[in-house]
Amino acid sequence: MLHKLSAVLLATLKPLGIWGLGGLALIDSGLFPLPMPLDGILVGYAAADHKKLLLYCLMAAGASAIGSMIPYYVGRAGGELFLLKRINRERYERMRDRFESQEFMAIMIPAMCPPPMPIKLFEFAAGVFEMKLLRFVTAIFAGKMIQFLFFGLITVLYGPEIAHAGRHALHEHPGIMLGMVGVVVVGITIYIVRKLFDRRNPDLPADDATDANVDEDSTLIT
Repeated sequence: MLHKLSAVLLATLKPLGIWGLGGLALIDSGLFPLPMPLDGILVGYAAADHKKLLLYCLMAAGASAIGSMIPYYVGRAGGELFLLKRINRERYERMRDRFESQEFMAIMIPAMCPPPMPIKLFEFAAGVFEMKLLRFVTAIFAGKMIQFLFFGLITVLYGPEIAHAGRHALHEHPGIMLGMVGVVVVGITIYIVRKLFDRRNPDLPADDATDANVDEDSTLIT
């Protein structure tokens, strides 16, 4: 019944454009998962209208962050015993230590990952460990925005077929694909930083650089 209800909601809300996408993201994040992962739904939206890619990503990430407050508040209301029924004490202690040291990254990184990552478990745990609401919502939004932008840009640049193939590969081999994505993101970041640094500190032309070196040497000799 839940699967049929999800299919009906998907068929009803998807044609409503960006507002339908927001409704689907809210349901998927706050209530129950849709039959098709939200990143796959966004690929379809991006393929239909490339110009609205950023708006689609913002809407999906924002609605996902709002919907995630439902499991957060359920955990906040006293879900420690419920959480311990789902995971053992050792894993519970590791999760609590991670939240105490790097709670923002402990939420943002799972939010970046598509299914089968159990993101609702982390959202629930954030409430149990009393993470501040604003920080929690910001971490969910940032992680989802990165995830949706990644698949949206692949759709725009290479087409929906490549994006869907990447999604399936990520679902089948999440560790390998996330490592590759991390390498690409680091490489792009280094490239952008170097370009910005070069613009702020332009190199001297070859002739001027030679003259400058000669003058410097003459000064040292004198």
